[in-house]
Amino acid sequence: MDPVPVTATRARETVLRIASDLFYRGGVRAVGMEMIVERSGVAKTTIYRHFPTKDALIEAFLEREDREFWQQWEEVVASHAGESRRALSGLCDWVGDRVSRDNYRGCPQINVAAEFAECEHPARKVAHRHKAEMVERLTALCRELDISTAELRAHQIGLLFDGAFMSNGRLGNVGAAAILNDAVGRLVGA
Repeated sequence: MDPVPVTATRARETVLRIASDLFYRGGVRAVGMEMIVERSGVAKTTIYRHFPTKDALIEAFLEREDREFWQQWEEVVASHAGESRRALSGLCDWVGDRVSRDNYRGCPQINVAAEFAECEHPARKVAHRHKAEMVERLTALCRELDISTAELRAHQIGLLFDGAFMSNGRLGNVGAAAILNDAVGRLVGA
């Protein structure tokens, strides 16, 4: 298979970067393809060559967010290798920092999934996989703590994290990381 020309790769990445920013700030339904063409400077035919539909572009946006999220998650967990309790605390700090950022608008997965009622929509499928992955990863950390109710605790921690992601910045002023650390500590018996 021949490598993709640099210009095609650059055009795809430019469109995805611009669309991702617009989708995150304004919501996917509020952003039309014409706006993406205008802001990216990439011809509509080129965009549709890389993303045959707007739904395909939305899916690529969420998959990109997913990869970046898990890369950062792994960095936090790896910095506490072998210390699951500290890894959970580090994740609480990381989530707290995320939700306290300027212009934070919530979890892209949750935001986009909320815009589509159809369970089979690609955006909903990516969001579902993302949240299932979070519970799996949290379950593994809770099992390392030898908690008999590891899966239950993982679901509870996942709900706390999702609540923080949906807090619309309200937790930034009151210490999101401290709130999460306290709640998670109580759940895992810190």
